[in-house]
Amino acid sequence: MTKQFPEATGFGSVDGVPKLPEGFRGVFRSLRVRAGALSLHAVVGGEGPPLLLLGGWPQNWFSWRYLMLPLSERFTVIAVDPRGVGLSDKPADGYDAETLADDMFALMNALGHQRFAMVGYDIGMWVGFVMAAARPERITRVALGEAIIPGLSPSPPLLSDDRQTSDFLWHFNFNRALGVNERLVEGREDIYFGYQFATKAGSPDGVPAYARDFYIETLRRVPGALKASFDYYRAIDASIPQYRKRGDARIRVPVLTFAGALACGGMVEQEMRTVADDVTSVIIEGCGHYPAEEKPEALLEALRAFLSP
Repeated sequence: MTKQFPEATGFGSVDGVPKLPEGFRGVFRSLRVRAGALSLHAVVGGEGPPLLLLGGWPQNWFSWRYLMLPLSERFTVIAVDPRGVGLSDKPADGYDAETLADDMFALMNALGHQRFAMVGYDIGMWVGFVMAAARPERITRVALGEAIIPGLSPSPPLLSDDRQTSDFLWHFNFNRALGVNERLVEGREDIYFGYQFATKAGSPDGVPAYARDFYIETLRRVPGALKASFDYYRAIDASIPQYRKRGDARIRVPVLTFAGALACGGMVEQEMRTVADDVTSVIIEGCGHYPAEEKPEALLEALRAFLSP
């Protein structure tokens, strides 16, 4: 199936990232997949039912590296850079949730997968929620983690009296600003994004330094990547009514929620139980906002149990 697609090479592909697990490049290939009007970068490998992995801000497909080889033993794993990220196209618009969900369905159509399981965290959770709500006939199971969905639950206060809440969420309003944030961050990417990783992980080195450096270098080096990283948050204006519309109809497919005890904790399960009937939950102790990198063994155990009942 993957032979019909051109391979992606260079920085950001499987050939241009640091410290992949041993044997990774023997299983996975970086492909350029035409998904509707976009060219998307997908890292594909393994055998079995299709499994789509969609990460969050400000990361890319590389955040799944610890889980991909073990999952490839049972699944055809597709880890994708969505629009605006990594080696994928970076159009000027289309960062609202429903367009992002359509991108993922177009990607899976191009790869020949009509029904598939999906795992998403952070912004990947926002998109996965819309996918499961809008097209349940396409999704077999969905695992969603480490986010709350804007507009679906009551919004936390802008001026919280809890310092941890303020530190965890302040980037939302900064990232939604129009135009000024790129100019403030450009040339200082290591300060801004380094702070995000250091404060949102369960420990300052929860995301390894080599991975942080790679994500930050991608945002610094790849044309359009920095602007697109903020466009995801600017598009919240359009996404909020989309989330509310999808929340009116309950999700019919099985849902696993996962979260770090030191980050979202019980919030993900609490929110999903308001919109889905079949919810299983895992909270990972000693983990912050990046379970796939901080506690990959615990997340892998939960995903295996959920995806292969």
